[in-house]
Amino acid sequence: MNTPAHSAGGISGTDIDLVDVVKTFPGQARPAVDGLSLHIPAGEIVMFVGPSGCGKTTSLKMINRLVEPTSGTILIGGEDVRSADVDDLRRRIGYVIQGGSLFPHMTVAQNISIVPRLLGWDKRRTADRVVELLELVNLDPGKYCDRYPRELSGGQQQRVGVARGLAADPPVVLMDEPFGAVDPITRHRLQDELLRIHEELRKTIVCVTHDIDEAVKLGNRILIMEEGAHVAQYDTPEVILSAPANRFVEKFVGAGSTLKQLSLSRVDDLDLVDGTTATVGSPAAEAVSRAAANDDDTVVVLDQRRRPVAWLWVHELEGAESVPAGEPQGVITLDRHATLNDALDAMLTSAHGAAIVTGRHDEFLGLVNFESVTNRIRPTGPRSAGPGADDTGSRI
Repeated sequence: MNTPAHSAGGISGTDIDLVDVVKTFPGQARPAVDGLSLHIPAGEIVMFVGPSGCGKTTSLKMINRLVEPTSGTILIGGEDVRSADVDDLRRRIGYVIQGGSLFPHMTVAQNISIVPRLLGWDKRRTADRVVELLELVNLDPGKYCDRYPRELSGGQQQRVGVARGLAADPPVVLMDEPFGAVDPITRHRLQDELLRIHEELRKTIVCVTHDIDEAVKLGNRILIMEEGAHVAQYDTPEVILSAPANRFVEKFVGAGSTLKQLSLSRVDDLDLVDGTTATVGSPAAEAVSRAAANDDDTVVVLDQRRRPVAWLWVHELEGAESVPAGEPQGVITLDRHATLNDALDAMLTSAHGAAIVTGRHDEFLGLVNFESVTNRIRPTGPRSAGPGADDTGSRI
């Protein structure tokens, strides 16, 4: 399996093809996977979703031969996975599971560097890669390289797990319920992080989830499976929500499919409000004056890297000499990849009736409010392409 070079279009992933793949476990009367055929285009996120026991995890694990197919063919970049040495194959396919599955006796840096070291990378190249990946998943290398998994939150462990899965720059990354073990707020943040990483790297990502909302948010395409990994529908989220192929898909998607379409639009699609900002340590009186001129009653406080560290009411700055510091972890923000659903949730819990939007490296981009969301909402039907889509109809 050859790792593709980054193309002019930025795609570093490769195609995956499953051709009439069958898996029968000993003692089972019926195959767990019964004749699955599927084409996964390079550089897309494809979500496997279906009821418990339908064969989605087994199908995923056959791609890197954690489960050996009984029959059929699986091709990655046109090469049969069975022609490769199994250990070599797995080193060239990223694998991320629930909870990160980090080795507890190893530091963060050691966990991430496992595969590069197995591939014979030298110490300098490996160390540079660890730093690069921690920055990619928004963890400060200076703070986290030498920490152990027990010293990390669940969300931080999962970020390290993603970094480890990307360590050797694989063209394919497999993810099995990667965000299932974290709280809802952290899950939304990790989903946004994955979308940002995918936008940068354009790997081919295959992800198993039980959550149709997660599938709609993350997937360029969604595979809905019935028992035996039979394909109930394989299409874009837009088509599945607006034109379910059969009664099974309609019931699986569930009531409220119109509301689910809020997950098809991103905060990035909205017109953001600039808002009044001030840098930590700058004169407070100047910030108050600018807020008054802008008719704002709040000020977003930014650090030297333009990351939001506080969101203050103007009266909290009146009489102060300088703008106080804060902690980035203390401010609830929305990534620009967040969905309109996420935006509405954030605004409903915000005392400000709006939400802070950030971009790469958590840099402040602006504010989103109810007016900007409601102006965007409109009936959504099937579409083959649109802004930000490629010629296959995928949302990128």
